[in-house]
Amino acid sequence: MAYLIDFVLHIDDHLVNIVNTFGSSTYLILFAIVFVETGAVILPFLPGDSLLFAAAALAANPAYGLNIWLFVAIFLIAAIGGDSLNFYLGGRAGAALSNHSWFGRLINKDKLAQSEQFFRKHGPLAIFLGRFMPIIRTFVPFTAAGSQFPYRRFLKYNVSAALTWVFICCGGGYFFGNIPFVKEHFSAVVLGIIVISLIPAVVGWLKGRHTSHSNPQRIPEDD
Repeated sequence: MAYLIDFVLHIDDHLVNIVNTFGSSTYLILFAIVFVETGAVILPFLPGDSLLFAAAALAANPAYGLNIWLFVAIFLIAAIGGDSLNFYLGGRAGAALSNHSWFGRLINKDKLAQSEQFFRKHGPLAIFLGRFMPIIRTFVPFTAAGSQFPYRRFLKYNVSAALTWVFICCGGGYFFGNIPFVKEHFSAVVLGIIVISLIPAVVGWLKGRHTSHSNPQRIPEDD
């Protein structure tokens, strides 16, 4: 866990090491991290927003020979594919996996319950909003599938959220990641990104504590 925290806070340095060590295989490694973050329900703590920001910042530096558009493409595929796999798991065996003696221990039940409440409150819009909330985004597809939400409707929100998320995070890193002040305080910037992205989840959790005994809200329909 200590290494994971260090990896997230000093992600720029670690990415440089990955690029220097693995070269073009860096694209595959980062694809796997983003895919697993949302595709595997048991690994919601992997870096997401900060990883995209840092990777795009490196791509903007000619010294590393990285292609920003290739990053955009693999991150889009990883985000959409990961959420789709997560949805598949939730739809096929959501309740069974959650209650499984081995798998159940690996799932954060509190976060799963928070995701279910978030989905009940916001309905289909939760699929879009959840993409911008670390940890919550890992459980929303799982929750949506368990609620018998149609995959075609899910995919519509999934794709639009992934497009927005990738372009915002990669655009921010590409255009601002190499500003001297940002480079000198990269860990603080990453920490700021994490804190800002967690604010909606914290607010939702606090509100949920006051409404935990209220009746579940009906999921709103969309056109």
